Amino acid sequence: MKKSLRYGALLAATTLAVGITVAPMATAAIKVKACLALDTGGVDDKSFNAAAWRGAQKAASGSISVKYLAAQSDADYAPNIKKLVDEGCTVIIGVGFLINGAIVDAAKANPGTKFAIIDQDGTDHGPNGDQYPGKVLANLKGVEFATNQSAFQAGYLAAGFSKTGKVATYGGLNIPPVTIFMDGFAKGVAQYNKIKGKKVVALGWDIVKKDGTFVGGFSDQAKALQISKNFEQQGADVIFPVAGGLGGATAGQSLTGKKSVTIWVDSDGFVQAPQYRSVLLTSVVKGVDTSVTSVIKDVSIGKFSSKGYMGTLANKGTYLASYHDLAKKVPAKLQNEVRQLGVDIKTGKVKVD
Repeated sequence: MKKSLRYGALLAATTLAVGITVAPMATAAIKVKACLALDTGGVDDKSFNAAAWRGAQKAASGSISVKYLAAQSDADYAPNIKKLVDEGCTVIIGVGFLINGAIVDAAKANPGTKFAIIDQDGTDHGPNGDQYPGKVLANLKGVEFATNQSAFQAGYLAAGFSKTGKVATYGGLNIPPVTIFMDGFAKGVAQYNKIKGKKVVALGWDIVKKDGTFVGGFSDQAKALQISKNFEQQGADVIFPVAGGLGGATAGQSLTGKKSVTIWVDSDGFVQAPQYRSVLLTSVVKGVDTSVTSVIKDVSIGKFSSKGYMGTLANKGTYLASYHDLAKKVPAKLQNEVRQLGVDIKTGKVKVD
């Protein structure tokens, strides 16, 4: 017995001497400084920027610190990103389609820093943005969302909920991450009409011309309010603003005018903008928060990849939120139809281009 103990002690000493690890050690998380370069509209827009920052905060831990810089205009994009690079950020996430050019340039100039871009494919499309397919950059990840899928459901819902036979949508800017919502919404209305033999009108977006009503930015509350009033005057009783925090102007009008209800965008408005709860029919949610959290955590465990991400109904990267306080006003049959429509989109039975 004593002999075996001596051999055991000798083996342990030998193991330590040659540096052999007998039992596997847990992999330590990399110390990460995660930084967001936000678009205009402010960090508390209750929508797009707020969702990104919420995702970053969720990722924060003892080994992960997070911060953001907000843009006042597009002139701030490149300078803000440079500041974050100079500060030694481990990963920099550009939040918004319009920031893409500045993010691509920064990624090419700083190969040792990891980058991600929300609402773009994360590839270099050349100086004029017209080279397809784009060049993949090893340190840049694209994060996109098929929000036309959940917006299609919202359009069908709006058409079925409307009492006037008119619904509406408008956007902040005429850019793909905005128009994809509007097009999906209008096509959802068309789907309802096709199935039900109805003629519900979708104001604000022309499916054929691929054009519609826009504020011209994401900060002009007065213009967003006027657009909302104009839609109400034309008879729209469900309005879907795709303009970040400007949705508050529409929901505020729904509250005071009592002629319409609002569909929120990007985040669940019932949670993020509780002052409008009584007039929020639903929200078309984009998983900006969860995708930002995922990117940061992947960096922290050494699993960052330039492979792009596409959020869909199937992977819950986008979805239609609960009806919350207005649930009792949405007929059970319509709720079931909208739910089944989501299933049919996931399986490919219903095609959403």
